[in-house]
Amino acid sequence: MPAFDSLSRLLGVLAAILGTYGATVYWRAGLSLSHYDAKAHLVVARRVFDSLTPSWEQFGAVWLPLPHVLNAIPVQIDWMYRTGASAIALSVVCFAVTVASVSAIVRTANGTRVGAILAAAVFALNPNVIYLQSTPMTEPLLFALSSLVVLHLTQWVASDEIRITRAAGWTIVAASLTRYEAWPIIGAAMGLAAIAKWQRGAAFQAVARETAKLAIYPALAVVFFLGWSYASTGVWFTTGGFYVPDPKLQGQFGAVWTAIRDGVESLGGSTLVDAAEICAALLLLFAVTRRKWTLMLMPLALLAAMALPAYAYYSGHPFRIRYEVPLILGAAACIGTAVSMLRLLAPLVALPLLFFIAREAPAFDRQAPMIVEAQLDRQNGIGRRAVTECLARDYDGTTIMASMGSLAHYMQELSREGFDLADFIHEGSGPIWQRAYYAEPSLFAGWVMVEEAAEGGDMLHQKHVAWPGFLAAYERVCQGGNVALYRRR
Repeated sequence: MPAFDSLSRLLGVLAAILGTYGATVYWRAGLSLSHYDAKAHLVVARRVFDSLTPSWEQFGAVWLPLPHVLNAIPVQIDWMYRTGASAIALSVVCFAVTVASVSAIVRTANGTRVGAILAAAVFALNPNVIYLQSTPMTEPLLFALSSLVVLHLTQWVASDEIRITRAAGWTIVAASLTRYEAWPIIGAAMGLAAIAKWQRGAAFQAVARETAKLAIYPALAVVFFLGWSYASTGVWFTTGGFYVPDPKLQGQFGAVWTAIRDGVESLGGSTLVDAAEICAALLLLFAVTRRKWTLMLMPLALLAAMALPAYAYYSGHPFRIRYEVPLILGAAACIGTAVSMLRLLAPLVALPLLFFIAREAPAFDRQAPMIVEAQLDRQNGIGRRAVTECLARDYDGTTIMASMGSLAHYMQELSREGFDLADFIHEGSGPIWQRAYYAEPSLFAGWVMVEEAAEGGDMLHQKHVAWPGFLAAYERVCQGGNVALYRRR
């Protein structure tokens, strides 16, 4: 682990208290599992053991595996699975680690307390960040591990040591297996650290040698994931098939940049965006003009998270406000580091800046964009109650065929009615799913659940449209919230 100064440790403790309070607030408000992906992440972790075909292959390949590996055992406890409590606790811990890490990054970069406190506060008080750390989502683990990676490398640059610790390498591996945003952050952090170390007087060959050794860690992690993906799905890397392309952004770099900037502004306010842009430019300028300040390049690595939404939107992925939240961390680190450069004048800038940022994006704002996006499925959830009541009333113990790609969150909801994941045939059911989907589902499933609207309808809906005889052996018995339930005749 990297070293944390006393201030960073204190800020981490305060963040743990704030995070626990925030998790309690959203738990009581019934918002902890509002986002469909929050439920889906619990399902992926649970299905490793609770499945018709339990195995490591149940971790899947669209999402990176580490968050689900960490939660796989705790969510086998029914209460943990139905509430997400264990995954939420992990998110709160990650929130505290992130706050301590971003403070330590600023302290290492130029040593002032004011900048460290400002960076920690800008990140920790953002309502979207507080909400995400109150859920089983995977972003909090990304924040913790990516900030630890940058802290490891920042402290390496600042030290007289030429060797990079193995702890930094294993932290990179963990981050690489958490979320895709970590990949560009790791690449940027390694590149900037190498430049800064060299510019601060280290021999070029020695820096290149150590950086090359460090690069083995993320390279092996990515190779491992590609092999994992191929073994579980037959595809080396899944890039599509789970969304309908959005022509408003697809192939339009200018529109993509505007969408990302507007997204960050809606999350944190115009003051945050303007300050981050100015501070990032100043850090880059000072690092280029003065060798002793090249350490200030390191916070910029966290802004490399922008590469993920930029690639996704340019490829046609629909806009998601959640993809911009990691940029709040990078913005906070850059702002804190740049304001620290003012030394004695830093408090005079930091206090009003924090005031305006907090006013534009107040903590615990129930209308924060992330909370609004998380509740997009709420009306459908109310509509699905009719399907739940119908299924619970007439269920005969036979298996239920449903696409986990579109209805994983509903499978988690059905656990409250006593349904296990082993009651379902889904994409992770291997040859059972293949035979049911491509041949005759009535030989394997007594029930079929179909999502008929989201992203143009799920694969079962599209199959039924293309081949009406697909569900000929079934009768439609009820529907609600875009879900139709079919029972075998």
